[in-house]
Amino acid sequence: MTDYHEPQENMDVKTLDTARILNSLKEEIEAVNWYNQRAAATNDPDVKAVLEHNRDEEIEHAAMALEWLRRNVPAWEEELSTYLFTNQPITQIEEGEAEDDEDSEASGQNKGLNVGDMK
Repeated sequence: MTDYHEPQENMDVKTLDTARILNSLKEEIEAVNWYNQRAAATNDPDVKAVLEHNRDEEIEHAAMALEWLRRNVPAWEEELSTYLFTNQPITQIEEGEAEDDEDSEASGQNKGLNVGDMK
């Protein structure tokens, strides 16, 4: 592997395995993009079906790599748990803005610049 930025002998097995998974994830995502473009460009329905099938297989592989990262690297678990499988606006999730807006609307309150109880 040539993607190491530090000597391999200075890294533990977990770091090396994480690098392997991250490289595989990059390759799978790249393959998804290629198959998707090819499927969009063809006029032959049979070719399109094969390419879409292949694309979807690569998506499966990418999802497996993400799951390995989630299980083995705590920061991935935290971020994936925050951003995936929600209907909140993606760019507002980090700050809790979307959740705050929903809570305000549900309770009929506008939080605005409120500093809370000053007692």
